[in-house]
Amino acid sequence: MPTPMSSRDRPWSHEVPDGPWDAIVIGSGMGGMASAAVLARLGQRVLVLEQHVIPGGFTQTFKRPGHHWDVGVHIVGEMTERTFAGRLLADLTDRRLEWQSVGPIYDEFNFPDGFTIQFPDSPEAFRATLVDYFPDERKGIDDYLALVRRVSRAAGRNLQMRALPWYLAPGGRRKAAETAHEHIAATTQSVLDSLIADPHLRSVLAAQWGYYGVPPSRSSFAMHALMVQHFLYGASYPVGSAASIAPALLQTVADAGGWTAVRRTVDRIIVRRGRAAGVRLDDGTEIESDRVVSAAGAIPTAAMLSGETPDGWDEGYRRPGPAHLSLYLGFAGTDISEHGAERYCQWYYDSWDTETIGWDIDRERDLGTAPVLFCSFPSVKDPLHDPGPEQRHTGEAITFVPWEPFSTWKEARWKRRGPEYDEFKDRLTDALLTQYREVYPGLAQYVEHAELSTPVSTHHFTSAPEGSIYGLATEPGRFEDETLVPRSAISGLFLSGADVSTPGVAGALMGGLLAAVAASPISGGRYVRRLMAP
Repeated sequence: MPTPMSSRDRPWSHEVPDGPWDAIVIGSGMGGMASAAVLARLGQRVLVLEQHVIPGGFTQTFKRPGHHWDVGVHIVGEMTERTFAGRLLADLTDRRLEWQSVGPIYDEFNFPDGFTIQFPDSPEAFRATLVDYFPDERKGIDDYLALVRRVSRAAGRNLQMRALPWYLAPGGRRKAAETAHEHIAATTQSVLDSLIADPHLRSVLAAQWGYYGVPPSRSSFAMHALMVQHFLYGASYPVGSAASIAPALLQTVADAGGWTAVRRTVDRIIVRRGRAAGVRLDDGTEIESDRVVSAAGAIPTAAMLSGETPDGWDEGYRRPGPAHLSLYLGFAGTDISEHGAERYCQWYYDSWDTETIGWDIDRERDLGTAPVLFCSFPSVKDPLHDPGPEQRHTGEAITFVPWEPFSTWKEARWKRRGPEYDEFKDRLTDALLTQYREVYPGLAQYVEHAELSTPVSTHHFTSAPEGSIYGLATEPGRFEDETLVPRSAISGLFLSGADVSTPGVAGALMGGLLAAVAASPISGGRYVRRLMAP
């Protein structure tokens, strides 16, 4: 059956082709695109529905004259084809999507008193670096790295088994859960306290909490272990920026007869006699399918069901993760790599306390400074970036903030939020710019554009509850909740993305795979086994 084509021959448009549809996917973030592409690989005709004007979720980009920025992709681990995630994404995109290593270093952490440590791209070099800085902690370091390997394997296995119905994994789900449970329930801080005596080393090992957004005292150690393992062999960046991701995945959907329709907001998931039967859009249009995959997140999915959820289904773990500010910077007039910009990510902590994750901002008093800044330079990482004769480059500075100061404008129209919002946003921009210039004094004079994204924008464009960048908070309860599995309590409805897996590009990718396998377990299982074969 023919599919529409947009004026630029992209694999999406605002049109919704005629059915029938083997599956409908709600949301075109990484999880939704992955589910749709896997199902397309299994021979199914899939319709992807996206509320925004462009697909991609946190993998999309935006432009201003002379510059463009990623909104959520900074570095990604495990994208080489020696890993399962790398092989999966290569297969789903017919290798149209390329990745470039950011180099032998992927993260740098800067603490008070001039302490700087870099994380290298191999487990051997990582261990050597830690031992070099903390020679008295050699045993603790070895015990920690061994535990990371063991727990990441168990936690990954547990997530995989949760995608399968019991009859395909008799006893397997229970055994996987029992194996992983001890370290799912343990906090990152409790594990570090049990292994490491030096408080500075504990802070260094916990400093990557920003990749999942929950401080050590509340985060599940299983989440922490999965994140550490994810980056043990370094990190990569998509060639052509994150803008390359959506076209590569959604072309696979279109090639199988499916389509992606943008500017289409799902108002309700239709349930008839206890089974998913399709969706209703906000304009009243109903689209039928007996298989619906929601990549919108657990909380928005429950809202779309509106009274159709089984008792207790939407009463499980539903705590949103942190909100954030992102300061997008445009530079001109210099090669920024000569003034402190690096391909690896750079973190700046104002203390050794990794519990202070959020900027304690208040609209009524002085803002002070953010306790942590995550800084990245997309143009330096992208081998296809052309700075041109004006030497234009881009940078980003991100910090976590509470949702409450922004909640007033939750329902306000984009670009029409009023003078109080604009004034608050200007104050935040000035405060972050001042802090940024102290960190990168050599770049200060070359900033020609500065634009701040707030949690209100995140909520507006992605429907993320409370502007959460990572979905549900990565606390133990998230991974213990049996309602947060790809196969929902409603027949024919499946959950995709980060909320049934882990945060980040690779986590959402795997969540997308798990949902597709849950929706088509026999053919999906065969597909997974093919990719796992050496």
